[in-house]
Amino acid sequence: MENTISILLAEDDLNLGQLLQTYLRSKGFEVSLAQNGQIAFEKFNKNQYDFCIFDIMMPEMDGFTLAKEIREIDKKIPILFLSAKSMKEDKLEGFSIGADDYLTKPFQMEELLARINAIMRRIDMKTPEEKAELQIGSIKYEPAFRMLHLKEEIKKLTTKENQLLQMLVKNQNEILDRQATLRAIWGDDNYFNGRSMDVYIAKLRKVLREDENIEIMNVHGKGFKLVVKE
Repeated sequence: MENTISILLAEDDLNLGQLLQTYLRSKGFEVSLAQNGQIAFEKFNKNQYDFCIFDIMMPEMDGFTLAKEIREIDKKIPILFLSAKSMKEDKLEGFSIGADDYLTKPFQMEELLARINAIMRRIDMKTPEEKAELQIGSIKYEPAFRMLHLKEEIKKLTTKENQLLQMLVKNQNEILDRQATLRAIWGDDNYFNGRSMDVYIAKLRKVLREDENIEIMNVHGKGFKLVVKE
């Protein structure tokens, strides 16, 4: 089951990137390769991933910046950094951003695999099949089908409602950054897209109101927080 994990790999050395992709695929992982940080960020916003492996030194957007952007919209996805440098300052910066581990080049493929497996065990990662159904309070949510199972009906969400709700659920009880969310879903954090997002948030609030223990809070000047009371 664990080998269905989907990995986003960002590595600007094409030979190394393809080597890593081939090796990890041979171990049963799904691997999407991006040649720089900007491409990786675009892929992250369009697809669902369970794990990130980022080289630090990349053109367009370096690994640290990429990780910071991703941490704004997903606080929990595991991130493993690859670096040609073993400087203590680099490691400290990586961990301060929220890295789960740090691997210095050159490394053995077996060591990379061991690190990935160790992180997955540590956080008790669920596979995509297990994530097919999520529970928000008393409401069952199926992201793949854009469905919320309410008491009296099944509510089909629009694409943007679904994207928003997925991001809120991923960051449950954490602040979801407003600007980062706009860039991820709408591609631009301008005023008009912001107004549009507020409309979608209002629609989600109305639907989730069925369970009084669920609340989407506005966090002034920062963003939103999905709170589910026990």
